[in-house]
Amino acid sequence: MNAQPLNLVKLAQDFANEDDARAYLEALRWPDGPVCPHCGAQGAYRITPRKPGAKTRPGLLKCKAKGCRKQFTVTVGTIFEDSHIPLSKWLLAVHLLCASKKGMSAHQVHRMLGLTYKTAWFMCHRIRYAMTQEPLRSKLSGIVEVDETYVGGKVRGTKRGKRDKPPVVALVQRGGEVRAFPMPQVTEKNLREAIRQHVDPSARVMTDGHYAYRDLGTEFAEHQAVSHDRLEWVRGDAHTQTVEGYFSLLKRGITGVYHHVGEGHLHRYVDEFTFRYNRRHVEDGVRAALAIKGAEGKRLMLRDPASDGS
Repeated sequence: MNAQPLNLVKLAQDFANEDDARAYLEALRWPDGPVCPHCGAQGAYRITPRKPGAKTRPGLLKCKAKGCRKQFTVTVGTIFEDSHIPLSKWLLAVHLLCASKKGMSAHQVHRMLGLTYKTAWFMCHRIRYAMTQEPLRSKLSGIVEVDETYVGGKVRGTKRGKRDKPPVVALVQRGGEVRAFPMPQVTEKNLREAIRQHVDPSARVMTDGHYAYRDLGTEFAEHQAVSHDRLEWVRGDAHTQTVEGYFSLLKRGITGVYHHVGEGHLHRYVDEFTFRYNRRHVEDGVRAALAIKGAEGKRLMLRDPASDGS
């Protein structure tokens, strides 16, 4: 089966059968044939029942390498491993999270797919883990906007409430990608280390008037800052509207869809919104396929969601 981009209707029609869902996952993960997740060797054969009436695990393969010869299925070494949830529902859940601009809550997934809330919660977090940003090979360049914001948490007054919320820092290359992550504390040292790690020295950096951004022009090709305190939002091509647009999506999703996000899981929600933002120019089916490919080599064990929102 060719692993073509899918839409929700095609998923529902074609993958109600678990064999078809498994075949699609195999084609997506192993376009050139099965690869053993234990030793990395290519080449395996399917294990079929030797006697009439006997049964074997669906999709079971065995590695041909002499030093290995281990059995595996397409879910081994992925977020789908050891899951009793049908693969067809996994594919639907991945598509739903990838196609929803502001995300989709575990409550909604549990209602749409006929799962328990706890199961849907675990599924969603595993999918977010698959969306995790990989180690970065290149830095942001061109015009890069940097800003920080505060999300989630409880508000206990104007000034204190802002500090009660965990901070998230984002760096956006105009017309390109975003790098975003929670930060334990917004300090000049932390912000500068993040900028150095993710931004090329040849970049033109745009920020607001936060004191931590002062003198960035000594490390980068150019630094311009707009003073929001003085109601200055744009000065020529100096502004932070692109990064603020990313924050707008993140906040509307967390406030309107997830309602409450535990600080211990905030990084996974940020990864989810970053994944969709960086693939905003591709179709939903392509985005879902990329998320499934990102599931390889990732396992996630999570605590009970009883005291955590989704």
